Amino acid sequence: MPLFLHAQTQEVHVVLTRRHADLRRHAGEISFPGGRQDPRDRELKDTALREAEEEIGLERSQVRMLGELAPVSTFATGYVIHPFVGLIPAGQEWLASPVEVDAVLELPLRALREGRTRTRLQRRGISFETDAYVVEENLIWGATARIIEDLLGWLAATALDARLRRADARR
Repeated sequence: MPLFLHAQTQEVHVVLTRRHADLRRHAGEISFPGGRQDPRDRELKDTALREAEEEIGLERSQVRMLGELAPVSTFATGYVIHPFVGLIPAGQEWLASPVEVDAVLELPLRALREGRTRTRLQRRGISFETDAYVVEENLIWGATARIIEDLLGWLAATALDARLRRADARR
């Protein structure tokens, strides 16, 4: 989960992707950059860094790892996601993977907090109510919403959001 401090607003933003609508799994959904571990990845942290580089062009050298959140499972596919939090410099130029990524989104954490809601969705003929985040036209639900919930709690517990803003103000 790449985080950065927006230069003008001094707000912490998170970087997400909207997946292409024609993908076989999780088509059109909003998610964090990520994917399956390759044999060449020594640790899951290396997988996260490699996938962010492949999906959005985020160079590994630009990421300062801040921590890891608890693993989160997906209901439909049964994946276990191991979320890592990294701080990146503001003003990145994204190079979205033409195969997987339709758009790279930079959303303020404040807008995510304010956009928390419950919504009714229909997937594969099943209607259900779920926690979600709505920011502008972006609907974030499922495992990504659960990870965001964990992230917001983690940031509050560590006071990291405020510390990032203070550290930037001292520069």
